[in-house]
Amino acid sequence: MTNQDACDVTIVHEDVVRKIQKELPDVSEMAKIFKALADETRLRIAYSLTMESEMCVCDVAAVIQSSSATASHHLRYLREHSLAKSERRGKMVYYSLADKHVADLVKIAHEHAVEVEQTI
Repeated sequence: MTNQDACDVTIVHEDVVRKIQKELPDVSEMAKIFKALADETRLRIAYSLTMESEMCVCDVAAVIQSSSATASHHLRYLREHSLAKSERRGKMVYYSLADKHVADLVKIAHEHAVEVEQTI
């Protein structure tokens, strides 16, 4: 019985391994980004902010069907992880995505999820 997910023999391509090990960056900061977006509520918020460039905390709370405190908590988490930014205007606080890269990550993840659903 063979394992479909593993090679049947062990042959290490040393040149490939050395090249990758030499060029592989520290991925810890990247992992933090994906960890922050791994929460479904935060991902809904981030996706909402790709649809509307900025939203106040009250609107985000309404979209995710939560309290303002819960929405604020998630938005703060996104901001603290450099995925969102905020601006106070009088009594209102507005959030937007930190930059185009964050929007691209969220949109690409959605596109991939749609493709996966279509192949199942």
